Amino acid sequence: MTGVRVHTTLPVRVLIGPGARHEIPAEVRRLGARQVMVVATPSAGQATDELVSALGPLFGARFDRPVVHTPVAVTAEAMRLVEGTGADLVLAIGGGSAIGLGKAISSRTGMPQIAVPTTYAGSELTPTLGETTDGVKTTRRDPALAPGTVVYDPELTLSLPARLTLTSVMNALAHAVEALWAPDASAVSDAVATGAAEVILTELPGSLAKLSDVSVRARLQEASWLAGLALAQTSMGLQHQLAHVLGAAYDLPHAELHTILLPHVMAYNLPGAPRAAARLARITGADPVSVVSQLTRAVDGPANLAALGVPRADLVDLARRTVAAPYPNPRPVDVAAVTHILTQAW
Repeated sequence: MTGVRVHTTLPVRVLIGPGARHEIPAEVRRLGARQVMVVATPSAGQATDELVSALGPLFGARFDRPVVHTPVAVTAEAMRLVEGTGADLVLAIGGGSAIGLGKAISSRTGMPQIAVPTTYAGSELTPTLGETTDGVKTTRRDPALAPGTVVYDPELTLSLPARLTLTSVMNALAHAVEALWAPDASAVSDAVATGAAEVILTELPGSLAKLSDVSVRARLQEASWLAGLALAQTSMGLQHQLAHVLGAAYDLPHAELHTILLPHVMAYNLPGAPRAAARLARITGADPVSVVSQLTRAVDGPANLAALGVPRADLVDLARRTVAAPYPNPRPVDVAAVTHILTQAW
């Protein structure tokens, strides 16, 4: 069937707006659940306390120790709690580590999921799960991995510091950019990815000075929603692969890696992705690589891989690992090219 493309839309129910979190008990009841397993990041502690209280007798158990990159050993620990409480729904609240653990639990039990993100990464909308064993991250894709309900409440993001806001939104931008150059991009994925990129690239610089404004937070949340939708419909490429390889190898924060890597991967890929390059240039009115590079430095924080502790001596080996099992990408990758990208980012 040459020339025929397949577009798949995931079934997801989205509750969005200030105060949306207060609808969660009703959503649990709508799903017919009796005991909720709550997975939460420590940073979402206050919101989780309020949620547990609101759930009342629907609350079954709480796990507060999710870890970035979803180590299988941590999932096994959470599963013991699940098995001891008879939970029939998993609710993840917090950043990517909580969302990932919620997916991992659901994949092992078949339980429905509710995701309540407190950052802008967008993984709550993707049918992918990356799990780490002995420093190696393995990613799989299955529509069943995506949460059936996502609750976006911008009030839950008001306490996110400026640096974490920046890196989280840059993570969402990486989703949108990668969707634009994906080999399986469609009219729908292009539209939502472009919408996400436009909000982020035109509004983020000014937003960083107004992070106490819930309407600003809501716009960033809407952009991350669109970016997640775009990535859910397309294949991940070199940007995400490098973030996975580096993150698993050195236990590094996923959003921070996306922030550092994105301009360098864009510089390599955009010459091989003219449609994506044209869309991004129209949004920025300038060289998109330069604009994104400036954005990554808008708030003080690690500026390169060296600052994150990645040894320069490891770059060639990391490139070899990447090339050994490449993700779909608009330009071919080889060890020399990937080493150059990593060296520039280092």
